[in-house]
Amino acid sequence: MLALLGVLGLVAGRYVRTLAGAFGPDPADHRADHRAGARAALRALVRTVPVPAWPPIPEVATAAVTVLVAWRAGLPYVYAAVAGTALAVIDWRTSRLPDVITLPSYPILALALLPTGELPRALLGGLALAAAYGVLWFARPADLGLGDVKLAGLIGLACGALGWQAWTVAALGGQFLGALYAAALLVTRRATRTTQFPFGPFMLLGGLAGLCLGG
Repeated sequence: MLALLGVLGLVAGRYVRTLAGAFGPDPADHRADHRAGARAALRALVRTVPVPAWPPIPEVATAAVTVLVAWRAGLPYVYAAVAGTALAVIDWRTSRLPDVITLPSYPILALALLPTGELPRALLGGLALAAAYGVLWFARPADLGLGDVKLAGLIGLACGALGWQAWTVAALGGQFLGALYAAALLVTRRATRTTQFPFGPFMLLGGLAGLCLGG
């Protein structure tokens, strides 16, 4: 099963590559631009041939995360692994977390978690982490985007189903990894205290840690 998931992860990674190339930097609050970008990304997906390209970095990363999450947390979390990898790659490249991926992921992930019997706790975990990040966004809107708040809800949803220990690891892990990266930039003088960088990948790494440890 894990070997099959690895192969499927390679195929899914080809689509992750396409999405990463289809989305550009976040348009300045123009809904029409958002919709146009989403339509362009969907058209690119339809035209994609599911064969890994070279160098196969997104494909291998997607396969590795998919297998790791399935092994540690279970099959209900496979969608979270693929969607999370796509969001991490897109955010790192464009500083953007597209709503066309994050918003539909809520009902999809909720349905995937339904057989676990832990959906009520998952929903509570998603609400709690989204609320926590919502407070951070309200306090410092220049340092955190609404996309991060929406992503926090997804991470809380996935990790909350595994228990509050997994939820705590995800919540604190993202903050710790982001702070560690910022400190490394400062020490190496590659950034200043006001330099901004995509925070979504670090949130998702924290979520990955929560899924692996909680599972």
